Amino acid sequence: MQRPFLHAATFLGAALLLAPSSAHQFTRLRPPDVRFVPTPESVVEAMLNLARVTSADIVYDLGSGDGRIPIAAATRYGARSVGIEIDPMRIREAEGNLAKAGAGVGDRVRFVNQDLFEANISAATVVTLFLLPRLNLALIPKLKRELRPGARIVSHQFDMGEEWPPEQSQDVNGLMIYLWTIR
Repeated sequence: MQRPFLHAATFLGAALLLAPSSAHQFTRLRPPDVRFVPTPESVVEAMLNLARVTSADIVYDLGSGDGRIPIAAATRYGARSVGIEIDPMRIREAEGNLAKAGAGVGDRVRFVNQDLFEANISAATVVTLFLLPRLNLALIPKLKRELRPGARIVSHQFDMGEEWPPEQSQDVNGLMIYLWTIR
């Protein structure tokens, strides 16, 4: 679906994606909130399908780990993607995976070494999560404040509790995914 106009945040997001990589400028911000557990490829695919990702989207993966979700969004759907990760080792791994993804993908994906609670996510049209329940709950105000109406949020394994019930949920080989849309 084409959007009739773009917000300043979209241009900021595009600038972030097109800026030179800061691959060698990592800072240990603080210890990660969760231990890295890779999302299975079948769940990655289901999450991006449930969010209806297209080439018009900007996908932000909060806690992007090895980069598989941003890389898949760019490779399979042509979306621009930003992986936000606090662990510099995971950023290096993600950039290595991005290099292996081949030509045409690297210019659509960017990994940034930031705290997901402090990162500006306002350019996102899709946000993906695989965090613990307490982190999802803590993110609700940020998601509702920074994302524009129509933005979709997909979480692997954990919902947002009774405070914000999902619009849809889906079982993917025994693993749950959840969808919300900003209204």
